[in-house]
Amino acid sequence: MSAVANPATVAECLRVGAGFSQGDRNWIAEQFATLDARLASFHADATELEVSVKDREARGQKVTLECWIAGRQKIVTTSGEEDLHAALNDVRDDLRRRLNDAKTRQEPRHNKHLRDVPQPQSELDPADGQEQLPAADPSRADAETV
Repeated sequence: MSAVANPATVAECLRVGAGFSQGDRNWIAEQFATLDARLASFHADATELEVSVKDREARGQKVTLECWIAGRQKIVTTSGEEDLHAALNDVRDDLRRRLNDAKTRQEPRHNKHLRDVPQPQSELDPADGQEQLPAADPSRADAETV
């Protein structure tokens, strides 16, 4: 069960921009449905997705997917794939990677419990403050040194 009371889903947060019609929205939402698992950790009220295409079905078309999540930087992914279906999959996969990277960056780098474990002290000679090397074990001598 998610810790978020109203988790974000593509169907709830997706807007279609330039180059797409409202009739395309359901088809695109189906293509992006795999993002639901990644978006579920964010509140639906604070999450927006917008997909747009420039020069649709023409050579050099450009698909753009923008993602706004409150408290985070806007994420923009683009694709220049000539096939619209491939371009949508490309921006979807890139957004998933960027959301994973953003989540990893926000997690703490150091575990406090690991910092609380006492670290081994080096062997110091109390008389002169110099580090002592352990005595050599003659039974462990290499064949080359004998």
